Amino acid sequence: MNLTSPKTIRQIQDKFGFTFKKGLGQNFLTSRDVLEEIADAAEIDGGVMEIGPGFGVLTQELCERAEKVVSVEIDERLLPVLDYTLKEYDNVKIIHGDVMKLDLRELIKKEFGEQKISIAANLPYYITTPIITRLLEEKLPVNNIIVMVQKEVAERLSAREGTKNYGAITLLCRYYTEPEIITKVPASLFVPPPKVDSAVLRLRVLDEPRVKVKDEKVFFKTIKAAFSQRRKTLLNCLSGAFPIAKEDIMGLLTKAGIDPKRRGETLSIEEFAKVSDMLE
Repeated sequence: MNLTSPKTIRQIQDKFGFTFKKGLGQNFLTSRDVLEEIADAAEIDGGVMEIGPGFGVLTQELCERAEKVVSVEIDERLLPVLDYTLKEYDNVKIIHGDVMKLDLRELIKKEFGEQKISIAANLPYYITTPIITRLLEEKLPVNNIIVMVQKEVAERLSAREGTKNYGAITLLCRYYTEPEIITKVPASLFVPPPKVDSAVLRLRVLDEPRVKVKDEKVFFKTIKAAFSQRRKTLLNCLSGAFPIAKEDIMGLLTKAGIDPKRRGETLSIEEFAKVSDMLE
């Protein structure tokens, strides 16, 4: 069953009386080449957890490569559709649920045992950041997270310091992973076409966080403060977030070799680690 064919998609819609819900970000990919790029980038070695299978177009590709695929789908209307489109595969399990509410660590342990897995997802634009944040902060047993997201979001998640896209979410990704844009995907390759282009992003999970810090909460609080008002200096942002006298923060920054007049977007992750350790 060629699920990349708009004709097949329409036939399935007619068969099940299915209509797309914009609120769930339902845009289905119609490019076989992009599907293969996603599956290749996932570097599958055993099991895969998929978030948001839709009609099952990527699920089919994952089933061809993985020992086991567990797909989490929030839209109950898609369950009979997936039973139909994935009927040829005996290595897939569909779970009806909200990935933001499920106990993902317990789910992975139950379905895959102690092995590390890959995660693949075509994420609705409105919930991309919360889902990625959760997947990283929970420190799940995962090798790679491969996601289809809005192009501008992918650029923010993989940005370098000193660029306009560099921000707190960038540093979260860089702390836990090695982010890389695999390919860009025009809106015309989806049914129905979204209003923006997309990109495939791989987050290769590091064995250990990129930098060692005394306190992760202070580290991320420092980052959040630094980007809370991008036009303000690092000194002003930090003095508004920490119960430390402004002149003392200036002294700490100077001691660390960091100009207090710099802005957060110019600091590397290593510099943020140095600053947070001094504020801890």
